[in-house]
Amino acid sequence: MASERRLQLGAAASVTALLALAIGADALHAEPRRIVLCALLALAPAAMLWQCVRGLAMPRARMEAPAAMPAASRETLADAVQALEARLEHAPIALFGIDHASGDGALAPLNTSARRLLAPGRASAPEALRQLLAAQPAGQRQLVSFDTERGVERALVAVSALTLHGAAQRLVALMPVESELEAEALNAWRELVQVLTHEIMNSLTPVASLSRTACGLLDDAAAMLPGDIHADLATALDAIARRAASLVDFVASYRSLSTVPPAQPQRVALEAMFARLAALVAPGWQAMGGQVVFAVEPASLDAVIDAGQLEQALINLLKNAAEAATAAQIAHPQASVTARLSRGGRLRIEVADNGPGVPAALAAHIFTPFFSTRKQGRGIGLAMVRHLVHANGGTVRHARPVGAGARFLLTF
Repeated sequence: MASERRLQLGAAASVTALLALAIGADALHAEPRRIVLCALLALAPAAMLWQCVRGLAMPRARMEAPAAMPAASRETLADAVQALEARLEHAPIALFGIDHASGDGALAPLNTSARRLLAPGRASAPEALRQLLAAQPAGQRQLVSFDTERGVERALVAVSALTLHGAAQRLVALMPVESELEAEALNAWRELVQVLTHEIMNSLTPVASLSRTACGLLDDAAAMLPGDIHADLATALDAIARRAASLVDFVASYRSLSTVPPAQPQRVALEAMFARLAALVAPGWQAMGGQVVFAVEPASLDAVIDAGQLEQALINLLKNAAEAATAAQIAHPQASVTARLSRGGRLRIEVADNGPGVPAALAAHIFTPFFSTRKQGRGIGLAMVRHLVHANGGTVRHARPVGAGARFLLTF
């Protein structure tokens, strides 16, 4: 402010000096030499006035026009913007935006995960999913479920309200949590099975042992007991021993859920592994009057996985398919196992059959331990499949079949 004040005083003094010289020159109009002298003397005040006016104008120009950004700063800012856009584009969370200023309030995908979710082959009803996400309240987190080609999936939705350039907008983030929820549920079931089998075995073991001991004592005392009483006691003790032994075997099968060794992944050629499986299960399907087909696309496809555990999971699925076809009296049962790379370069193995399929009301429970649709089933086959697949870092889903039968998708 002080420098601006000095410039203003200097300009005023210069103007005063110029006015004085102009008046003097007018008074001396009859003497040319003095007029020239006045003009020369006016050069100094004029120059001083120009400097003062220029000094007063420069701060105002700097206020009205911002300084140009250095080239290096512009490049740094552009790189930061591009890096931010790349991170958002490839974020593992599906991001959607709702611009209320546009009038329709339509929900639009903002990154690759969101566009992939709405693309054909993923969400069964993309428009219904759009409406579901658009209806979520701002500032809250909700767990939602929606149908996909791989079955029902659950995801966590968070909505934020913001204002950009004076327009109200909403940012919707959809985080898939199906795999995490399945892993937690599987761990909970494993712990429950471990506790139950431990307690049951602690009770069954002495019952089985005592029943065998009682049978031996009964034989030794056969001469001291009436024939009918001996026969009844022998029948009762034999029944106890048999049921105890059967329960021991039954519980031991469930104990396998909690005692599966950790996966030991190695690089495996899927075509060679499928050839071993075909040699193992194909004769059984041929004896039923059907066939099972294995395919790998491309033939050179391989994976880093525990081959033994994956083979066991596929055997369980094919065994369930064969038993379902037999129960439904399918004349020519068919099954196929196909391996290929899905979007994103993930391994996808599809197991399909032409059997009776899984009823829609039971589809959500088929992987639950102890659950079975067969009278003599133990409910361990599909539970073991899910356990083995999760142990290898994958997921298994019951997918909507293209035609008749059941269809399972294993993704790694």
